[in-house]
Amino acid sequence: MSTLAQEVTVAAASIVLSAAGHRYLYLRLVKNVTASPSLRRAGQATAVALTALVPAGVLAAQYANPARIAWLAWPAFVWVALAAYLLMILVILEIPVRLTARALRRRSGSGPAVPARALRVPVVLQVRSVATSVPEDSHPRPLEKTPRMVDRRQVLVRSVALLATGTAAATTGYGFHRGLGAPDVKVVPVPLRRLHPSLDGMRITMASDLHLGPFFGRAHTARMVRMINDTSPDLVAIVGDLSDGRAEDLAAHAEPLTRLSSTHGAFFVTGNHDYRHDVDAWVDTLADFRVTTLRNTRSLITHRNGAIDLAGVTDVEGQQHHDAPDYDRALGDRDHSHPVVLLAHQPVQVHESARHGVDLQLSGHTHGGAFFPGNLLVPLTQPVTAGLAIIDRTQLYVSRGVGASLPPIRVGAPPDITVIELRRV
Repeated sequence: MSTLAQEVTVAAASIVLSAAGHRYLYLRLVKNVTASPSLRRAGQATAVALTALVPAGVLAAQYANPARIAWLAWPAFVWVALAAYLLMILVILEIPVRLTARALRRRSGSGPAVPARALRVPVVLQVRSVATSVPEDSHPRPLEKTPRMVDRRQVLVRSVALLATGTAAATTGYGFHRGLGAPDVKVVPVPLRRLHPSLDGMRITMASDLHLGPFFGRAHTARMVRMINDTSPDLVAIVGDLSDGRAEDLAAHAEPLTRLSSTHGAFFVTGNHDYRHDVDAWVDTLADFRVTTLRNTRSLITHRNGAIDLAGVTDVEGQQHHDAPDYDRALGDRDHSHPVVLLAHQPVQVHESARHGVDLQLSGHTHGGAFFPGNLLVPLTQPVTAGLAIIDRTQLYVSRGVGASLPPIRVGAPPDITVIELRRV
């Protein structure tokens, strides 16, 4: 299947899923909640509009100039995040709500049946006292109507809709606040074999997944640069997914990278998102910003009286663009008397790194799961979601990144900048 056919298929499937999801939300949040014809018609129209908004926003974010489509991206992806939480909460509550509604239905139908005809016949009681008589011209007083019983099932449905809406709105608001806010700064000591005593305490400050685009711009990059410089790094590692757009559109957003300050410079490796646009143009742009791209290459970093090899391989997505990761080229013929640190965007690349004797791999890509259920899905394709682990005798550190892909929300996985402190064993 050609790339165009794949994209058309994915787009069609997205539209179908969007329509199904909005149909479900309409049923649970509008039709089951109100009997008003006007409100139901408004709900149907809104569901149709939102069904169109979601794929329009996704396509615009992928193919249009990200700097010019913020007016569409913001409402589209705010709604995507909100709708995702609404669907999750409503689906989770579906079974208990149905069971409760069924129990209420059984209870309401357990009393003695009253014929419908009897309910339509007015009943008049005339009571005559033995001691006093009622005047003949007086009118009998009918019994007052019994207050209609509140439909408990309707109360249940409306309560669930209100609970789901409030919880989803609060969670989405927090997620955007955390996702667009300042990243945490973490210091992680990592012991390395063969590390020269003079390199003990050497600092590699790493950041990944900037995702420059409609949500993350120049101010985001400038803040990240200030925070990195405040860590007094010996070198800086930017581990993939720099942008979600073309260099000609977003270079100005990346320009603050020229102000990165470290002893041995700043280095970059490609991520999967970088191949969605002109990766070569981005590599040239970063060179203008004094950021070195390690494209299946390595650099000998001499620090004080010791040295490490800093290597970098392209992302696995590069295989589709004649830029596949080449570990032999990046790691072959090196001096094994000192350790090697490898930059590779995806944690799953650690298996190949271990076969080449890498001491430490620095990765991103996962965003730490970003938000539920992402933390449950990441382990299906990656060996580590976030943090430090040992895979086949190679240490792997995975950053949660400083940006986020769409929608840019973080719940339970805050963004981070990590200072790797090399320690002698």
